[in-house]
Amino acid sequence: MKNSVWYDCFMETVFARFSKKSLLVEALMSLLHLEREAVYRRLSNRVSFSIHEVVKISSEWNISLDEITGKSSGKISFLMQPINYLDPSEKEMRFLQDIVQSINDLKDFPETEFMDICNKLPRQLLAGYGSLNQFYLFKWMYNYGNKRKPVPFAQVMISEEKRQLTVDYYRAIKNVALTNFIFDRMIIANIVNDISYFHSIQMISNKEKELLKKDLYALLEYLLEVAAHGCYPETQNKVNIYVSELNIDTNYSYTFSKRKNICFVHVFDKYEIYTYDAGMAADFKKWMQLMKKSSVQISEVDNRSRIEFFAKQRAIVDIL
Repeated sequence: MKNSVWYDCFMETVFARFSKKSLLVEALMSLLHLEREAVYRRLSNRVSFSIHEVVKISSEWNISLDEITGKSSGKISFLMQPINYLDPSEKEMRFLQDIVQSINDLKDFPETEFMDICNKLPRQLLAGYGSLNQFYLFKWMYNYGNKRKPVPFAQVMISEEKRQLTVDYYRAIKNVALTNFIFDRMIIANIVNDISYFHSIQMISNKEKELLKKDLYALLEYLLEVAAHGCYPETQNKVNIYVSELNIDTNYSYTFSKRKNICFVHVFDKYEIYTYDAGMAADFKKWMQLMKKSSVQISEVDNRSRIEFFAKQRAIVDIL
């Protein structure tokens, strides 16, 4: 089995999951319940992974066997990873940690490009603001939680481990060499309307509303700085910000690098469906780049449009 092309591709994919071999060894020991020496024998091709082990690794790490084997049904498979963001299991925490690690690894690939088209504030921006991040978790629980009685904003508790992981994610995303955002013109109005609604039904207190308002002002100030200089101030990595003249129906994103290409459709507020299919990722990139034609760039080049846009967003926050 070790000499077959698909198995070689599988091994390449497994090695690409972690930046260091030691991390890969630890992960495989935990996943397969193997001793360290047994894992090293498999990674050095002295022993092949069994079919059962290949299936388990592929399932746990969302590795597409169709893509590896080159056997395609003609259909494109999208994956979905449900996660309890408030009380993640050990498996879910490992998945989230893998995401942060994979983003950190992208700093070694200067050609990497990330693009997000959004009608809701994207997670990589919200993650830096405690109250706003908590609000999106609260909203998700309100809409999709299985508790009979809705949990008010004040009772949404985030563990310290998850809070730190969110901070790590917020820092890691700035390591991407090139980032493009295309915002819906209603992106701030949408969240302000949501906050106003929950405040009106007393799920958010006056004090909590003011904390959310403070975070929104801080986020707008940060985005204005990013737009003015065309980069993240923390890393100096390039950022282009556009505002769409057309309505955007949901959030879409892609990440392109020599290591891995992936595209996402963000659904249910805190989940996303995604695929590593090369053809679909290329189509996503082409379609999303075309959205620039109906958008105005407000980073660096158009001072007037930038000032007008952020002034309007602050005025919207003022009404809270």
